[in-house]
Amino acid sequence: MSLNLFARACTSSRWFFVLLAAAALSACSSGSKRPEPTPLAPVTALVPASRAWTAAIGPVDPLMTPAVRGQQVFLANAAGSVFALDGASGQVQWRVDLGTPLSAGVGADGQTAAVVTRNNELVAVESSGERWRARLPARTFTAPLVAGQRVFVLSGDRSVTAFDARTGARLWTQAARGADPLVLQQAGVLTAVGDTLLAGVSGRLVAFDPLNGRVRWEAPIATPRGVNEIERLVDLVGRVGRVNDQLCVRAFQAAVGCVDANRGTVLWTQPADGAVGVAADADQVYGAERNGRVIAWRRSNGERAWSSDALLHRGVTAPLAAGRSIIVGDAQGFVHLLSRDNGAMLNRLNTDGSAIVGGPFLAGNTLVAVTRNGGVFGWRPE
Repeated sequence: MSLNLFARACTSSRWFFVLLAAAALSACSSGSKRPEPTPLAPVTALVPASRAWTAAIGPVDPLMTPAVRGQQVFLANAAGSVFALDGASGQVQWRVDLGTPLSAGVGADGQTAAVVTRNNELVAVESSGERWRARLPARTFTAPLVAGQRVFVLSGDRSVTAFDARTGARLWTQAARGADPLVLQQAGVLTAVGDTLLAGVSGRLVAFDPLNGRVRWEAPIATPRGVNEIERLVDLVGRVGRVNDQLCVRAFQAAVGCVDANRGTVLWTQPADGAVGVAADADQVYGAERNGRVIAWRRSNGERAWSSDALLHRGVTAPLAAGRSIIVGDAQGFVHLLSRDNGAMLNRLNTDGSAIVGGPFLAGNTLVAVTRNGGVFGWRPE
């Protein structure tokens, strides 16, 4: 199937969507067989970690991204059940069954959790059950953001909407300006820095006043290029790397860059061919390219610090920066710990053999990963 035919096949209305980003685009762009995952070399556990607990929540779609608040982990499965887990013990604190499949993961503030159904409904839940539902203007693939007694939603038409977290009343909607007609069926960027709401709109990081939706500034990370809509796709993808008021993000298969969230200025961008988000620390920004190469860029200027080819073609997730490690999952269910200094392998943790689709992330002092089969695994360093 050619790229143009694939685009037409995905068209259903004014807005049409790419199916799960990189894998679908790779399949459509070439008839060649996908490369075999690089065999894993033996590893000595230089950063030991022991499995602390496991839990099972049922099969999980890749869009069901979790939310972490302190030691609490909020998760959802493909069937529409929402869970709150204790990150220290793995015990389920509460569960709410919504009875309908979901299209986006969980946002939470510790009290209220919010998810989006495939019927374009935003649903707020708490430990006692469902609180309210509200209709959305378009399909949604990014987890809601729950903050400041509001629930913010970035929809597939790139509009941003705010709701009252207590009542579900719609507070404001900001429609996208100059957005491209093709969007990713993948979690985008929706976060907050101080009193500013930040959202990825096409290849731009856009800052909103959370009280009224007024746009404060826009920072371009990548500019659409190419001869067709798929090649021009530059949506920002989650997760993001934040250090103080500096936010580092990835534009899909186009660039990685860092922005001063106070002034709205782009500090630097570098070309990058990845489909998952980034992590950052005081010195570096970390990301995985589409072929599984893990790269570190210097946070000060964007120059490449190191790269590792140890995980080529293994379906590497967005990284987590924790301790002395950069931690990624893969499509074979392994969690890999790499050195922040040079990308050398420090440890490898196994799960149930299905793809890592949630995390890795930290809940308190526990490293957590969620698999496609619904396994939730927690480890602690020894």
